[in-house]
Amino acid sequence: MYKYFFLSSAILLTGAVFAACSSVRASATAVPDPALDAPLASTKDEQTAVLAGGCFWGVEAVFEHVKGVTDVKSGYSGGSPATAQYDTVSRGQTNHAESVQITYDPSQISYGQLLKVFFSVAHDPTELNRQGPDHGTQYRSAIFYANDEQKRIAEAYIAQLNGATVFPRPIVTQVAALKSFNVAEAYHQDYLVNHPDEPYIVFNDLPKVENLRTQLPELYKAK
Repeated sequence: MYKYFFLSSAILLTGAVFAACSSVRASATAVPDPALDAPLASTKDEQTAVLAGGCFWGVEAVFEHVKGVTDVKSGYSGGSPATAQYDTVSRGQTNHAESVQITYDPSQISYGQLLKVFFSVAHDPTELNRQGPDHGTQYRSAIFYANDEQKRIAEAYIAQLNGATVFPRPIVTQVAALKSFNVAEAYHQDYLVNHPDEPYIVFNDLPKVENLRTQLPELYKAK
């Protein structure tokens, strides 16, 4: 709902929106490697990670440019599959968060390195139930772990970053067991690729991809 309000406002109030949006451009924070991480696998394999960091358009776009990632889908996690539709989730009462499912090769990139991207350039983990111009629990920061190893790595990394005062405020990222990932509607998939000139994308999401390229070049791949 908030995304579409933003786009409508941009059309009606172009000058004002451009001034306002410039203040919420994505910023990158230099974060250390996780002290606790899974070692790279010795053979090619396929694993998944589910993360939520505000609007799934930008988070999806970032991870599509990460080396070792083979597929990214936008969707909903945290609530019942019966309520996993955009119009319902947008009301903020389903317990779903806009999320992305990241399929990756653990012989090329570790789970901890994915979290490094997540915390450094994909979103601001210190914003509670919001991200940039989007407000509501559906835009919360969350890590949905699939197993005990993912849980340990996520919790240890958050403690490490908080302990080192990497961010000016405490991390509010929720760490919760993954119950289900529900793929979002087709028009949400590859949204940045299909709508690169929309004001919302230009001011909120394209800078995230650029931050990945400049801040973490060793993890960046052209798409």
